[in-house]
Amino acid sequence: MPNDDTARLTSLLDVLSSLGTEASTTDRGDLDLLGTEELVRRMNEEDHRVPAAVGERGSEIAAAVDGITDRFRRGGRLIYIGAGTAGRVGVLDASECPPTFGTDPSMVVGLIAGGETAIRSAVENAEDDLHAAAASLRELGLSERDTVVGISASGRTPYVVGGLRFARDEGALTVAIASNEGSEIGAVADIAIEVVTGPEFISGSTRLKSGTAQKLVVNMLTTLSMIKLGKTYQGVMVDLLATNEKLHARSIRTVTQLAGVGIDEASAALAAASGSVKLALLILATGASADAAATALADADGILRNAIASLS
Repeated sequence: MPNDDTARLTSLLDVLSSLGTEASTTDRGDLDLLGTEELVRRMNEEDHRVPAAVGERGSEIAAAVDGITDRFRRGGRLIYIGAGTAGRVGVLDASECPPTFGTDPSMVVGLIAGGETAIRSAVENAEDDLHAAAASLRELGLSERDTVVGISASGRTPYVVGGLRFARDEGALTVAIASNEGSEIGAVADIAIEVVTGPEFISGSTRLKSGTAQKLVVNMLTTLSMIKLGKTYQGVMVDLLATNEKLHARSIRTVTQLAGVGIDEASAALAAASGSVKLALLILATGASADAAATALADADGILRNAIASLS
């Protein structure tokens, strides 16, 4: 009779064998014999499957964007949870929101199994802790105004499963991003975004197509919700934070292009607006003072198009 360890291992192997992300294909037995250009061609061919797979989940992604946007408007946050590559994808997306959209760092948060160390190095067994994500979410003071997005290629990572269960019980909106249909995290979450990317180029290496799909989805979740919040205007970032020389130059370029003015006028407007691209554009579009423009922008919930209309 098998011991408990053997039984658990057998059960895990059975689960893994059922996952498309763990599958092997019969056409890759010669990869180590191929020339570099052929390897590039084959891997690129495989990667081309990802955008189409993401597109098949358009309805679910749209529902998640609307839910996230609604909660942002009520003062809520977007919190990613994941382990390994999936956790790093969430942390990356969260870290890019403040410079891109001028958001407070607390508005979009990335939690990774194993903590900060795991961003750069593997932390053994961290993903198997069913209670760790819940503890971190509790420390953040999770509420029903928040959205928790769990990311897991397999769709069964205990860290993510436990976090989503806790978030659901707290009344937060829960979203699952997985690379297999009928996933465990999909069953737990309010919205399941199951992007079926199929077998990886290297069997089981879910940093490849699965990771790419995760990045494409989280790009949509934040970018599209920020568009709906008025963080862009005519497809341009107007709430970016000019934290370096490149971004300062981009701010001036944005104002010159959208307002149709020269560099000196753009620089003067930005100075009057304390560096705010959005406010500078409103001043130039309406001729309003900085104070009046700031008031109009606040009354328009930060949506530049509506603020311009109110002052015109």
